[in-house]
Amino acid sequence: MVMRDGDALDVRPGGDPSRAAAHHHGAYHTTAFFLTLYAATLTAWTVYGIVQGDSSVWDFVEGLFNPGASPASQLVGPYEWAFAAAFLATAGLAVAHRRPARSAALFSGFFLLAVSLREAVGLFDAAYRDQYATDPLGGWALATRVLGLVVAVVVLAAMLPATEGRARGRVRGRTGSVGPEGQGPDRTDSASAVTATGAGTDASAPGPCAGARGRCLSRICGVLFLAMGAIRLAWTTRDLSTAGMDTFRYLRGAVDGSVLGTLNLAASAEFTTLGSILAFFVLGVLAFRARGDVRGALLVFASVELYLTVRTAVWLTVTDFFNQSFETPDGALSMATTAFSLAAMTSVAVLVMGWGPGRTGAAEPAGAPEGGGEARGGLPQA
Repeated sequence: MVMRDGDALDVRPGGDPSRAAAHHHGAYHTTAFFLTLYAATLTAWTVYGIVQGDSSVWDFVEGLFNPGASPASQLVGPYEWAFAAAFLATAGLAVAHRRPARSAALFSGFFLLAVSLREAVGLFDAAYRDQYATDPLGGWALATRVLGLVVAVVVLAAMLPATEGRARGRVRGRTGSVGPEGQGPDRTDSASAVTATGAGTDASAPGPCAGARGRCLSRICGVLFLAMGAIRLAWTTRDLSTAGMDTFRYLRGAVDGSVLGTLNLAASAEFTTLGSILAFFVLGVLAFRARGDVRGALLVFASVELYLTVRTAVWLTVTDFFNQSFETPDGALSMATTAFSLAAMTSVAVLVMGWGPGRTGAAEPAGAPEGGGEARGGLPQA
């Protein structure tokens, strides 16, 4: 809603700024259904592994946080457990029409697409294809891979167009008042509406990075993600440069599913390591630029990484690595990396959950002080 009181322009949102526009609800519901479907599939594989294995349910629960308690052979691993929970959380946000669900769903879609493309590359290997035909679970594993590709395509196709900025033109047209002599919208009113809400921002749906606080928090998260990406890249480069390391096979294992030689649905270490580096840098740059709502994607990936880091910390405690870590430089650096990862991912999760539009959801008018407040002087009327 846009109202004029003398020379002051009052821009008020037409709805809850934390929720998606009504014409995007169908895309959000579709996304929620398919993400829930894939999460249920991963849960089914987990339950099947527990039933068929020698371990009990309690062993599995303990293995969620203690790698030493996990069974030696797993159909799915901690990465899949973490993302199954993330998919369900994203689906819940989508059903509630929360805007962070869009970036969370897009991140999930790109992750599933990367997994599917890696498996597609592996299928070019004849021996790997034969495993799907001879393994008793080969058909189910292939069906799960195909489902992942379908979910990725549907989620990306549904959520990529569901941007709130598309309503900008319609809002601008409604807010313009009739000029003198009935010759169409008053140019000053239209310019005032665009200026007051900020270039590229929907008057009825201001972005969460419109205020100085939102931009600051977004950049802090971006810096933490970029730092994590740089640290992990340094460790990976160091590992690949050690004597006897087959760098080509390692890099190929990240993009070719046949290199591992098994049909396990658990992601390989090569894929998760290099994929996490890419995700840290991409999301870090987007968050640092504060150009859009990436809260959902930041929260999903930070939560996954936090879970995996906690799991690593538990393993280091169980193996008494803490007491021996400072005996070598590598041990000290490893401990410092783990501590920084815990602090950084916890900070991002806390900042993202406390970052969003204000109670009114209004964006800062152009010319307002960085800390908020009213713009001095209204725009003159024509």
